[in-house]
Amino acid sequence: MWRGNSAGGNQGAAMEGTGELGEQRNWGLEDAPGLLARASLPIMPAWPLPLASSALTLLLGALTSLFLWYCYRLGSQDMQALGAGSRAGAVGGRPGGCSEASRPSPGCSGESGEGPRTEGLVSRRLRAYARRYSWAGMGRVRRAAQGGPSPGGGPGVLGIQRPGLLFLPDLPSAPFVPREAQRHDVELLESSFPAILRDFGAVSWDFSGTTPPPRGWSPPLAPGCYQLLLYQAGRCQPSNCRRCPGAYRALRGLRSFMSANTFGNAGFSVLLPGARLEGRCGPTNARVRCHLGLKIPPGCELVVGGEPQCWAEGHCLLVDDSFLHTVAHNGSPEDGPRVVFIVDLWHPNVAGAERQALDFVFAPDP
Repeated sequence: MWRGNSAGGNQGAAMEGTGELGEQRNWGLEDAPGLLARASLPIMPAWPLPLASSALTLLLGALTSLFLWYCYRLGSQDMQALGAGSRAGAVGGRPGGCSEASRPSPGCSGESGEGPRTEGLVSRRLRAYARRYSWAGMGRVRRAAQGGPSPGGGPGVLGIQRPGLLFLPDLPSAPFVPREAQRHDVELLESSFPAILRDFGAVSWDFSGTTPPPRGWSPPLAPGCYQLLLYQAGRCQPSNCRRCPGAYRALRGLRSFMSANTFGNAGFSVLLPGARLEGRCGPTNARVRCHLGLKIPPGCELVVGGEPQCWAEGHCLLVDDSFLHTVAHNGSPEDGPRVVFIVDLWHPNVAGAERQALDFVFAPDP
C-alpha cells in the first residue's frame, strides 16, 4: 500500500511491504530497479520439475499409443476389405466377365442387388489405395466407384453398352476401336501370327465333345465354345504358357496388356460350326479386347453394338466388349472351327495413374 511518509517531509512516497522470510520493510523509489528485476523472473511451476517431466512423458506416451491403435484399426479394416474382395471374386475375378473366351461374372446380367455390394467393395479398396499413394488423377475412377456400373446406374450409350461391373466415365465409346489406338501391340501380335498359329496346332484336339477336354482346355462356356487360357483373370497359367512359347513371348512384348488385374485374359478361343454366343457384355469399358484371327472359315460373324464385323486370318480386330455383342459360326461342319487368339488390352484413353489404381483395386487373388 502506498502512503505518504510524514516523518520524512517531502522525501517522496514509500511502499510498505514484507521482505524475505516475513520481515517487514519499507520500499522506496530507489528500489524500483530491483523490484522490476524480480518481477521479470520466470514463475516456478507448482510441481517439482522431475514430477512435471514425468507427467508430460506419460501423457505423450498415452497419446502415441492411442494414435498407433487408431492406425492399426484402420489398417485392419483395409486388409479385411481387400481380403473380402479377393475371396468373393465379385470384382471381375472370373475370366473376363460376360464375354467370349470367358465365363459369366456377377453383375454382368444386370441382376438387382449386385451393384451396391460391389460398389461398396470397390470404394473401400480405392480408399485404401489413396491412403497408400494419392488421389491425384483419380477423378474418373472415384466417380466410377461411387456411381455404379454405368451412367446413373442404368444402361449406357443408347442402351447397348452395359458393363457389368465398372463403367469409367468420359471414355470415348465405340463398339470397334481403330487399330491405330494400339498400333504397337497390334503390329506385334500380327507379326507373331505364324508362331501363335503353330502353338495352337500343338495344343488343339478334335473338339468333338465326346470326350472331356484335354489338359489346359476349360470346360465349354456354351455348346461348341472352348478356350485355352494363358492368362486367366490376371493370373498367368504356367503350364499353358510353357506349351505355347510363341504366344507367351508375344504377350511379354505387349505394352498395354491388362495382365495385373482380374479383367485381363489371354488365350485361344474356339467356336465350332453352328455355335452361337448371344447377348453378352464385358465387365468394364476400361479394356479393349483384341482378336487375332487364326482360322476363319466362311459364315463367321461378330456383331458389337449392332455393328457387324468379321475376322481375317493374321489380322487384329479391336473390340469394346462392354457393348452388347453376339458371336456366331454359321458355317457347315466341313468348314471346321473358328479360332482366334484373344488378348485384353487397356483402353487407350485410360491414363497411367488410373491403370495403377485399377490394378490395385481389382488385383487377382494372391
